[in-house]
Amino acid sequence: MKAIVITRPGGAEVLEVQDRPAPEPGVGEIRVRVVASGLNRADILQRKGNYPVPAGAPADIGGLEYSGEVDAVGPGATMWKTGDPVMGIVGGGGHAEYLCVHEREAIRVPNRMPLDEAAAIPEAFMTAHDALFTRLALGAGETVLIHAVASGVGTAALQLAQLAGAKTIGTSRSPTKLGRARKLGLDVEIDASSKDWAAQVEASIGVDRVDAVLDLVGGSYLEGNLRVLAQRGRIVVVGLTGGATAQFNMALLLRKRLTIVGTVMRARSLDEKIALARDFSDRVVPLFDSGRITPVIDRIMPFSQIRGAHDLMESNETFGKIVLRWD
Repeated sequence: MKAIVITRPGGAEVLEVQDRPAPEPGVGEIRVRVVASGLNRADILQRKGNYPVPAGAPADIGGLEYSGEVDAVGPGATMWKTGDPVMGIVGGGGHAEYLCVHEREAIRVPNRMPLDEAAAIPEAFMTAHDALFTRLALGAGETVLIHAVASGVGTAALQLAQLAGAKTIGTSRSPTKLGRARKLGLDVEIDASSKDWAAQVEASIGVDRVDAVLDLVGGSYLEGNLRVLAQRGRIVVVGLTGGATAQFNMALLLRKRLTIVGTVMRARSLDEKIALARDFSDRVVPLFDSGRITPVIDRIMPFSQIRGAHDLMESNETFGKIVLRWD
């Protein structure tokens, strides 16, 4: 099979298309012929040598999600048959033509959805759904602040929060991206290129009015998050593109009785990933079937252009997901 191999830590030039043996499915597993896969920030970090992979995942092949067709069924696997369209998240190896997963980790592709479009779903929407409802317990009538709202997870969270009846506030450093998010239904746009984005939030909705924050930036954003949160507000930290360290006023944390939680998909156990996949299948996939939500794709590129795809993601000029497809 063909695979995108990280030959050494470095820039996009270290990525090469190489031949590797196709994996064989074990007990309870299926092998998937990958048609397409999303590109994620974790792939950039792994390429640079800054993101250790979990046990069992290939260290030199990135890719945290996939869509494709069941190619082979291992001993004891009964959920799927050859040819079934499936999608899901993996600890790595999604940027190869074949991969093996436990049958209960795989998720059916929404009805009538092309496989390259489905590839934009797993990482973004599973992360957003878990963050909003399992970690933040977001409810109808609440106000949620979504940082980096133009990202894959951001656009997914925006749609899911709206369906839940929440008021949405989104940040981006690009006015153009904020305008596109407005077309997706964003209620309040915040230009984060301003040094004091928190003041913009307060001017738009009032002081201490944010119930929950989905933070894909980290770093210095923590101080502003604490500032705009209401009493008993909650923060879930999903990404750290703005840095992994921050100083903050713990007195404010205590006075407002705030909750800060972190989350990551990649390092979860098999049992956790299976539970997540089955819940997502039941609760979220039907929303795609009905057209109430949709993956937001910036562009679809062939895997032969993998270096250009990495450069494009690092440019921060995209809106939604970059999807890679095997020719």
